[in-house]
Amino acid sequence: MPKQNLRPPNLKVTPQEYEQLSKSMTPKPTIGKNIIRAFIVGGLICVFGQIIINSLVQMGLPKEQASTATTALLIFLGALLTGLGVYDVIGKFAGAGSIVPVTGFANSIVSSALEYKREGYVMGVGAKLFTVAGPVLVYGIATSIAIGIIVYFLR
Repeated sequence: MPKQNLRPPNLKVTPQEYEQLSKSMTPKPTIGKNIIRAFIVGGLICVFGQIIINSLVQMGLPKEQASTATTALLIFLGALLTGLGVYDVIGKFAGAGSIVPVTGFANSIVSSALEYKREGYVMGVGAKLFTVAGPVLVYGIATSIAIGIIVYFLR
């Protein structure tokens, strides 16, 4: 390309003009809409879990076992929906409302595993599966030990 066809850039923008231009181009935050969506979707996930618990109790399962079974079922559903690509759509719509319940934890573990599945089951899926779960397990176990020690000495 011949140099005579190029024009020098126009960089005569004052800081005030740049700030005005930047403010006009910045998208407006939708905090209210995001809060409502997160509240509704997170609440619906929890309501769904409570319906499962109530149904299992009605079928004769003790409440503690029904709660455990419901947690396992919600983790399974979160992992399944992640594998099918449905949980990503829910997450885009709901934001934090989809990551707070236990289904969000399942989503984060399965997502990291799926991302690295082409590297193999051991070095890909197996290794990356615990990039998210590892810190949660470490700090969860450490916190439970600390609370156990505190309760032991307070009794």
